[in-house]
Amino acid sequence: MADVSKKLALAFSMVELGDYFIINRPRQYGKTTTLYSLAEMLRQTGDYIVLNMSFEGVGDLFFDDEKVFSQGFVELLAKYASVSMPKTEKWLRRMAPKIQSLKQLEGMVTELVSKTDKKVVLMIDEVDRSSNNQLFVSFLAMLRNKYLESDTFMTFHSVILAGLYDVKSLKLKLRPDEEHKYNSPWNIAAEFNVDMNLQPREIKPMLDEYVRDKDVEMDTGFMSEKLFYYTSGYPFLVSKLCKMLDEDIMPLKTTKSWTETDMEVAIQQLIRQHNTNFESLTKNLENHPALYDLVFKMLVLGEREDYNIYDPIVHLGLIHGIFRNGQGIRIHNRIYEEVIFHYMTSKTKSRLVFGEYNSQSFRLPENRLDIEAILLRFQAFMREQNSEKDRDFLERSGRLVFLAFLKPIINGSGYEFKEPQISEEKRLDVMITYFQHKYVAELKIWRGETAHEKGMKQLADYLDRLALDEGYLLIFDHSKKKSRKSNWVTLGEKRLFEVWV
Repeated sequence: MADVSKKLALAFSMVELGDYFIINRPRQYGKTTTLYSLAEMLRQTGDYIVLNMSFEGVGDLFFDDEKVFSQGFVELLAKYASVSMPKTEKWLRRMAPKIQSLKQLEGMVTELVSKTDKKVVLMIDEVDRSSNNQLFVSFLAMLRNKYLESDTFMTFHSVILAGLYDVKSLKLKLRPDEEHKYNSPWNIAAEFNVDMNLQPREIKPMLDEYVRDKDVEMDTGFMSEKLFYYTSGYPFLVSKLCKMLDEDIMPLKTTKSWTETDMEVAIQQLIRQHNTNFESLTKNLENHPALYDLVFKMLVLGEREDYNIYDPIVHLGLIHGIFRNGQGIRIHNRIYEEVIFHYMTSKTKSRLVFGEYNSQSFRLPENRLDIEAILLRFQAFMREQNSEKDRDFLERSGRLVFLAFLKPIINGSGYEFKEPQISEEKRLDVMITYFQHKYVAELKIWRGETAHEKGMKQLADYLDRLALDEGYLLIFDHSKKKSRKSNWVTLGEKRLFEVWV
């Protein structure tokens, strides 16, 4: 497992202070694992009793009636008290049928906590399953009131909620005919500012342990940095890639080692997979057109803005883990960028007919790829698509159209990896791997000669870092009089092939 001891220590210190807080993070971000590990840490001290429950699978009826909820909550307490407070389990089960309301539940909590001289911590996972339910809001209000009165009436030492949404934003409405009040039932909560992304220093101990356990050769420091480079530390993606490297890639190798090439193969296999994480990612884009449009502007058009985290659309993207807020708002990680590109490309491809062609049409000796011929054929295709109804679509989605055009050519024998460059020339670098060969094509929108020259120099520097002598530029010219030209140019020791469409 990754070394998350520092993250747990921060959460532990909040419990010691008696904080009430919520861990709201995207799906598969390690919330449940964090609760479990934190509960174990607290129990080991001998000072705490932890009731670690979940609202997963309780059903909608659980929140439809105050009596049903109150009795059901006591039953959940009894279930988890069987481990942490075994002497009180029978008492709780006897009490459950007698609890008719939240008011009675409130009194029962005081009585429960008074039965031990230890500090009682309540943890509830999957709370957002019911976060839009008025009864749940009233339950939070009850816990808040007990927190505010804790000097007089005994209550939970600390309460930790975990879910997708931050319930601090919920509004209190105690009666059906009452207007929503602006005092949140969870406004007593402390901020949980622990970064749950896995950093390289936290990934490396996991790989070190794996190397010792499986007798595998690996530069664990380098591979930790690579895992972080592609995933930005998203826990699900880090774990998934490691699992694939161990179970899918290693059995096919003659040597027991992890390499950068192995990582690239695992990433391409992962991107092609259907899993609940990626399905949730694309579903959220499909269900929220404004979010789709914002992601399109950022990823495909390369628009640079100072996005405000208080913008509802930006906030929605942060909640679902599509964005991360570091040095500005951006797509959370490079793997998500690839998945979104594949998703958007498939939507684009369904609108166009590219004609008959395949990889054999553009293959050179030694399994090399004729990128020059591909770009010229794409230029011809774009010239053919001159209908008025498609013009706006092609200008806006030109980069996606090219990626859709490229996909059947390299499919099965290679892959492409995109690197959006958020800069004034708004370019998109595409690394194409075909058999053992690598090519770099830069896709950019024409912004004038100055920006073009700057982009050429940046591409030449990029080629130098990759030890490549040739590169390719596909330039989308949106002016009325398109040049449609193509030519080779030399810049220092690099040769660049330019094509305007």
